[in-house]
Amino acid sequence: MNLYPGDIMQEYSSYPFAFTPVQYQTQPVLPSYQMYQTNLQAVLPLLQRAIQGERNDELFYDYLIQNAPSNQDKEIITSIRDDERRHRQMFKQMYYALTGQTIESTDSMPFERPPSYLAGIEKAIFGELGAVELYRKIYFTIPYTVFKNMVFEILTDELKHASKYNFLYAKNK
Repeated sequence: MNLYPGDIMQEYSSYPFAFTPVQYQTQPVLPSYQMYQTNLQAVLPLLQRAIQGERNDELFYDYLIQNAPSNQDKEIITSIRDDERRHRQMFKQMYYALTGQTIESTDSMPFERPPSYLAGIEKAIFGELGAVELYRKIYFTIPYTVFKNMVFEILTDELKHASKYNFLYAKNK
């Protein structure tokens, strides 16, 4: 059976969404897709947020390490904290390469001690997932493949961290 473009539309008309093959689109790309375009001016403040966020995470994870109930917990959180330090350096390198300017994170954000170790682990899980959302925006707006590759590495580390914190949460619940 030979299918032609019109036949394809009829074939898939039972799906709950509209299907328009790319070669037959007559409308321009939707504005919501503009976020996928490289935009240097948009990525710089995102990099600043990422650098500060990685520093805040590092300090928070130091607290969790000090309050961890077992050596296994301490080792896992230490490896995550060390990754956060490396991520901060990578983001700083990207910022410098794009602007020629160095950027420093501050320790000015007040530390809020969680009510318990488990509450801290829960906060860490959602912090890691929030970082994934920010880094995805960076990935879509940052120019050059080398930087995209660096951000992809960081993104996958953050997903791995969330999984490790889920393990710690379940283990200590």
